[in-house]
Amino acid sequence: MIILDTHIWVKWVLDESQLPSVFCDKICEHETDGLGVSVISCWEVAKLIEVKRLSFEIDVDDWINQALSYPGIQLIEFSPRIAIESTQLPGEFHRDPADQIIVATARIHDCPLLTMDKKILDYKHVKLIQ
Repeated sequence: MIILDTHIWVKWVLDESQLPSVFCDKICEHETDGLGVSVISCWEVAKLIEVKRLSFEIDVDDWINQALSYPGIQLIEFSPRIAIESTQLPGEFHRDPADQIIVATARIHDCPLLTMDKKILDYKHVKLIQ
């Protein structure tokens, strides 16, 4: 399984042409192994709607339900172990709690993370898909 960060997941669902083809290829390549989406990504999508940085033509509940039904998607729950890991990430990591939880999720599940986020890409303590 690989973990998709929130922005990769949203762009893939909304319009995969917004993603570089290498990202689409990696997603397709891992569909059968599983595409993990942290439950915090659902919260992050809802927050982006709330602050009007993202909008859909359908209700956010419906969008999330549809997006979670895509081939290979596996919702990864927020566990106490992930919560603790997110507060104890080794080295220097930025203060965004959603990113901390997504990185902790990838570390706890020992799965590579697919992201375009420069701050995460620069973090040396998480496996990334390059």
